[in-house]
Amino acid sequence: MNRKARVLAFYLPQFHPIPENDRWWGKGFTEWTNVGKAKSLFKGHYQPRVPADLGYYDLRMPEVRQAQADMAREAGIEGFCYWHYWFGDGRQILERPFSEVLKSGKPDFPFCLAWANESWTNKSWHVGSRKMELSVLMEQRYSEADDIKHFEAVLPAFRDPRYIHVDGKPLFVVYRPWDLPDVSAFIKRWQELANKNGIPGIYFVAVQQNYIHEKDLTIRDVLRKSIPDQSSELYPRLIKAGFDAVNSRGYHRAEDLSRSLFDYVKRFVVRNVLHQFVVSKCSQKKVNKYMYVERDRQENVFPTLLPCWDRTPRSGKKARIYVDSTPEEFDRQMQTALSLVKDKEAEHRILFLQSWNEWAEGNYVEPDLKYGHGFLDVLKKNLINDECET
Repeated sequence: MNRKARVLAFYLPQFHPIPENDRWWGKGFTEWTNVGKAKSLFKGHYQPRVPADLGYYDLRMPEVRQAQADMAREAGIEGFCYWHYWFGDGRQILERPFSEVLKSGKPDFPFCLAWANESWTNKSWHVGSRKMELSVLMEQRYSEADDIKHFEAVLPAFRDPRYIHVDGKPLFVVYRPWDLPDVSAFIKRWQELANKNGIPGIYFVAVQQNYIHEKDLTIRDVLRKSIPDQSSELYPRLIKAGFDAVNSRGYHRAEDLSRSLFDYVKRFVVRNVLHQFVVSKCSQKKVNKYMYVERDRQENVFPTLLPCWDRTPRSGKKARIYVDSTPEEFDRQMQTALSLVKDKEAEHRILFLQSWNEWAEGNYVEPDLKYGHGFLDVLKKNLINDECET
């Protein structure tokens, strides 16, 4: 199949019960728990979101995993980028779906791993309107010895013929690169381990927003829309540290540029005067307008596709959501993203799709009752072209 870009879809393995979630949130808790009980918070708010073709699935079922792969392939997606939870000292969570994919050889669909290297707290999966004292449920730890143990744990995946490669190397994503105590040392250690095990290195990709100083914003900045693009500072730092590429994320800056002054003031007053929360809204159309920056055209920068966003199932009224996130708006976003990568080498025409199935963040392309296959159809329309080069 010929594609205009290599779309890699982040894949959440949270849709099956595990003992830890049973203990922390109640028997049988999965991502569907919050999705199913979500409520509409204002007129026209699209909640709850109900899955269509696959229903409220359980990722322990190989039939579900196969159906997902079939739909993704049909839409032109190259492969899934599975979130990988490694907390140190061999502690993992939610590893069963990917482990079964690896051991069984099915589905025969490309994949890679993204290390979600952050601690889990008691606010990780609950509805945010509840008040509770913050506590750590699973702490992210680092050590040189654990780096080795971690590499040995993922080595079988790197050796699998389905694993996604860039420039002949298995691609590995790090979600919070600067949380690593010594980024360069970690990368160097894994590169050495790869070479010792007959692998010609790892292709490391760092996740990075193009803007991080939201706390410094003033009303004047909001009015003048003077919110800086910091990619020229942030991205080179990651490359210098040893990463091969950056998965660029521009939606934080886009949100601040697209929010109205009324939204800023209302949210500030409700939070600081009334000590309550109110949903913050952004227009998907405006987010699309501001999402990408010129540096996304660089060979080693891989932009993000973000079709929709609504975290109210997890965060309640604390959430920020995108309104009017339709397949038509996603179509326009995709055309912009494709224009950014079209002049890159075929190997590097990569777009990360956020996400395949983040249902509790209102961030998915799987079929639902409202739009059906709408988002998948947009992917297929824009990606598959028999005349394009691969």
